[in-house]
Amino acid sequence: MTSAERERAIADLRESRQRLLDVTARLSSSQLAYKPAADRWSVAECIEHVILVEDAVLGLIRKSLAQPGEAGKGSAADESLVAQAADRSRALNAPDRLVPTGRFAHHELLPEFEATRKRTAEFAATTDADLRRGAAPHPVFGSLDCYQWLLLIPAHGERHRAQAEEVMASPGFPRAASAS
Repeated sequence: MTSAERERAIADLRESRQRLLDVTARLSSSQLAYKPAADRWSVAECIEHVILVEDAVLGLIRKSLAQPGEAGKGSAADESLVAQAADRSRALNAPDRLVPTGRFAHHELLPEFEATRKRTAEFAATTDADLRRGAAPHPVFGSLDCYQWLLLIPAHGERHRAQAEEVMASPGFPRAASAS
């Protein structure tokens, strides 16, 4: 990873973290739990999913780097990948293991997100590994190198921050914060 790539990854992680916190930090339990429809996720479920995916992706990166691999770029250009990952105009289904199930109490969501993001940011800031080495398949985006997987983390967070904002814009969303 070049110094410019590292700076970009760190900035993307920092900025997407702040945007998610800005949108969700003051929500009550009833606001976090609100679902605009039975088949839609709540804000809490969006945050849980972000946590689960981020943990899984960081684990995949570490596992990929621990195995011998050849240098080579993924099948998508970095900018295109980031834009596609954040784009909410195309519905995507999460694999069962990454579907939110209420693993965290509402008061645990943001601290868990913060701890997960801290691990990812520390990895991005300190790794000496060649993140362009090795690749792993993504079910939608094809083969991604480890750096692209790292870029996918904040882009994915942005996708679900936007989804949380859509939930909050729903007509039935509880407007007045109730006791948490």
